[in-house]
Amino acid sequence: MFTGTFTALVTPFRDGILDEAAFEKLVRSQIRGGVDGIVPMGTTGESPTLDYDEHLRVIALAVKFAGGRLPVLAGTGGNSTREAIYLTREAEKLGVDGSLQVAPYYNKPTQEGVYQHFAAIARATRLPILLYSIPGRCGIEIGVDTVRRLASEFRNIVGIKEAGGSCDRVSQLRTACGPRFEIVSGDDSLTLPFMSVGAKGVISVASNVAPREVSKMVRSFAAGDAKGALRLHTRLYPLFRNLFVETNPSPCKAALALLGMMGGEVRLPLVPSSTATRELMARTLKDAGLL
Repeated sequence: MFTGTFTALVTPFRDGILDEAAFEKLVRSQIRGGVDGIVPMGTTGESPTLDYDEHLRVIALAVKFAGGRLPVLAGTGGNSTREAIYLTREAEKLGVDGSLQVAPYYNKPTQEGVYQHFAAIARATRLPILLYSIPGRCGIEIGVDTVRRLASEFRNIVGIKEAGGSCDRVSQLRTACGPRFEIVSGDDSLTLPFMSVGAKGVISVASNVAPREVSKMVRSFAAGDAKGALRLHTRLYPLFRNLFVETNPSPCKAALALLGMMGGEVRLPLVPSSTATRELMARTLKDAGLL
């Protein structure tokens, strides 16, 4: 359902407001690039800086611009359960295909609190839900036992975006939750290692910039062409690395600006990439054959 390459879309801004024309251009580039789906309003979409109306507008536009040609997995999570339920229900009305639900951040609930948070959301929607564990940003992980419990009790909790940096945890999740539970990488540079132990793809930042190449890498590995996938990984690895030399998505937007897709504007407290980073992104895109 949510396997292969899904792009964690950036949210383009112009003079402080959503740049809808640039967003349409970005979505259409993803369709042409052959990605398997798009994810508006995740971390890469700067979701914490958008108000409810903006958040839902981005999701509505993603659905409109995708036009049924690829699924839309909307980021509708949060650290307030009530807010996450509200956003998820509204996104369901907009026609999304699923919901990406990040672990509650900042308030650091216990694993029982994490379970109750996701259980309440699962009861409130019929959408398929992909959990999102990213302890580096949230301060907590969604524990393996908690994931197993949720997956066994709620049919609409179908998988997890795993961004904890550990192949061992992917193996633990696969063992605990069985083969039907979808595990996807949350880190471009770990996509192939994670797939080697049971993950089925990636929610990618790099595919904003290189949708065709990232998709080909994932499909090659899934088809058994590990050598071909490794060649692409090696070619793209500097891009995977350099997109995070400053806080995501500033370097990604700098790269997209170099490609003529949009401006590099981000919202405070993020700031645009430095001159050094923009120069690095230009070299990286040229070395990867993208510029």
